[in-house]
Amino acid sequence: MPQLFEPLELRSVTLRNRIGMSPMCMYSCDGMDGMPNAWHLSHLGSRAAGGCSLIIAEASAVEPEGRISPQDAGIWNDEQAAAWTLVAAFIESQGAVPSIQIAHAGRKAGTKRPSDGRGIVDEADAWQAVAPSAVPFDAGWRIPHELTVSELATLKQKWVDAALRAQRAGFKLLEVHNAHGYLLHSFLSPLSNLRSDEYGGSRENRMRFPLEVVEAVRAVWPDELPLAVRISGTDWHPDGWTVDDSVAYARELKQLGVDIIDCSSGGNIPKADIPVGPGYQVHIAERVRSEAGIPTMAVGMITEAQQAEDIIASGRADMVLLARELLREPYWAIKAARELQAQPAWPYQYGWAVGG
Repeated sequence: MPQLFEPLELRSVTLRNRIGMSPMCMYSCDGMDGMPNAWHLSHLGSRAAGGCSLIIAEASAVEPEGRISPQDAGIWNDEQAAAWTLVAAFIESQGAVPSIQIAHAGRKAGTKRPSDGRGIVDEADAWQAVAPSAVPFDAGWRIPHELTVSELATLKQKWVDAALRAQRAGFKLLEVHNAHGYLLHSFLSPLSNLRSDEYGGSRENRMRFPLEVVEAVRAVWPDELPLAVRISGTDWHPDGWTVDDSVAYARELKQLGVDIIDCSSGGNIPKADIPVGPGYQVHIAERVRSEAGIPTMAVGMITEAQQAEDIIASGRADMVLLARELLREPYWAIKAARELQAQPAWPYQYGWAVGG
């Protein structure tokens, strides 16, 4: 059995293999109400039927102002949670673990979806972005509101409320979005956090609010269910957040009861020099895993079955998450199983076409 197709246990949850679907914004909510719909059911469900063990629904905002783009999904009200229930149930019916990423865009909120161009939305559709400091993401972007300490407490409760809704919707693994320049990552990085209070300055202080959010979420997320955190392992800037910082941060997350770290990178500054190539972020997952002693998920241009198998077999990560490759090929996990001579997890409905 290839190690890519060995099960992975996280608390009470058993993943059937080490292949997951990375959360990807679909910009497909109708009416800008954050409500998941038939697109989300079809999109996520097809990858569950396609053999992935973990399906992470896209970044879902904990409040309306936390959306990246107007058409993004949300989980800030009970109606959205009810709509997610059907999605989670279908994913689980296909043998995959349903998961959702809860998020707040911070200073990167209110941007156009890619099909509408680049940059921020028109003034008529805009809302106030928030951040640790009043520093815009890029030239021409709106200046975000610098959050007060009392506003941080209010926001933390919104993360808690979102976690409770995710549980009611039937998700079995929860991921806190702490990457890509969005709110929690922007607190971590000295490039975006210029505060002088207890939430800024030293690395310990910059980690304080993200850790408070994770601690509050873990307190209400069921003990038997796993909690993940997605991080940007590095800002790819000499004065920014580093892999060394991420190792230290992962140690703190482990102490709070986080079960696995989703290791991405970048996104906090517009012109980082990122050496993009096959597996270019795997080293982050490897270092966090080995030095912080916590399971990791590797992401970033993982496209080939043998490449994924080598990452798992060599102990560089505990799972691989695919993004764009799964957009190109929803049944990637099944094809990888056949290529590596493992047993493909075809839906039984298709058995007559593929030999059982």
